[in-house]
Amino acid sequence: MSYPIEKTEAEWLKELGPDRYRILREKGTERPFTGTYNLHNEEGAYHCGACDQKLFESASKFDSGCGWPSFDKSIPGTVEYVRDKTLGMIRTEILCSNCGSHLGHVFDDGPTASGQRYCVNSLSIDFEK
Repeated sequence: MSYPIEKTEAEWLKELGPDRYRILREKGTERPFTGTYNLHNEEGAYHCGACDQKLFESASKFDSGCGWPSFDKSIPGTVEYVRDKTLGMIRTEILCSNCGSHLGHVFDDGPTASGQRYCVNSLSIDFEK
């Protein structure tokens, strides 16, 4: 796939560092309950950790108890959805629509009216007030 922001994997690694690169570019997952933004509740917005595209508003964040930051919706047009059949499961992977970086997965078991739970790695996002 092609994205507005394209870099070589060497460029991404140099820019992101090994931990963020593993999550954002190699589709890794951080351990539950360890991420900076899991229980974060300030007002503002969450941006892609690779390209800074605004992805989620703080008003859409909730504590799902799953151990990762959870949101009930993304900002329209900022997230791409890809069927993921790894690890013996069928899930929907979420990617930044601007750079193609892995954010996490979305599930249809959210407690709000949207019915969605965007389960996001803290290392894949940055927060701005």
